[in-house]
Amino acid sequence: MFDRLLFWLKISRPGLWFATIWLYILPTSQMDIWQDSNFWLGFIYITFPLNFLVYGWNDMVDQKTDAANPRKGNYWFGAKGSASQLKELWKAILFVQLLSMPYFIWIGGVHMALLFAGLVLINGLYNLPENGLRSRPPLELLCQIGYLLIAPFSILVNQLEPLPILTYVYLFLFAMQSHLIGEVMDIEPDRAAGRKTTATIWGMKNTKLLIIGIVIAEVSLLLVYFNEYLFAGMLGIGLIWLILDLFLIFKTNRYTLNQMKLFGLLSNCVAFISMAYVWYSGCLLASSN
Repeated sequence: MFDRLLFWLKISRPGLWFATIWLYILPTSQMDIWQDSNFWLGFIYITFPLNFLVYGWNDMVDQKTDAANPRKGNYWFGAKGSASQLKELWKAILFVQLLSMPYFIWIGGVHMALLFAGLVLINGLYNLPENGLRSRPPLELLCQIGYLLIAPFSILVNQLEPLPILTYVYLFLFAMQSHLIGEVMDIEPDRAAGRKTTATIWGMKNTKLLIIGIVIAEVSLLLVYFNEYLFAGMLGIGLIWLILDLFLIFKTNRYTLNQMKLFGLLSNCVAFISMAYVWYSGCLLASSN
């Protein structure tokens, strides 16, 4: 049983939890919510249960692709489950959701119920065994809007004010950027499995250029709309790295597994620093206008 629990934890990709944590704490910026039990219950949900649903569902339909992916099989990038393990995974996913969702619907009412319905719908469309949007580029990028539901989830759980529309625009850019980086890392196994993604269709160079363009848009939004120079500068450093990576260092060469793990570790460190700054400054909660 302990091994099964560790497998389920690996399915949820703890190395990628930073993305959902980032989106959850953003609406609580500058607020004294650390003593609120609902805050911590919501925090727990968006780490394991939510990621278990999102990534577990994806793993069930991508078993053959993941089996040939050297990035899989660890706590950074997810488990490499066997057909028998993944066949029964839906039961555990359903049990975890039935254990956790009702409480949040109770405190969030019909709005929370609709939010969860949207979450399930987007993941269902993304993971359809046949013609799922995960293999219909560029629609797989539009599905990243599902991550944005974490922000209103936090607002409902913690009874907060709505976020500005352009904050959601920034978060959507962030979600697409993160997804495309994963596609770049998986471009070879995805091609070998015959899976279509933006990266396999556009190629590594053009996809990296797209990522650079998205980060430029993020920096521009921070400077022009939010008048936020320090956080924009942090992103600017990342932008310089992306340019060096494409034109001087790795170019279109494939990353090794150790390099990908190192990138994962560094991205978590950067995410922690940026989360702390964004929360402390509240820089994404309102425009400068």
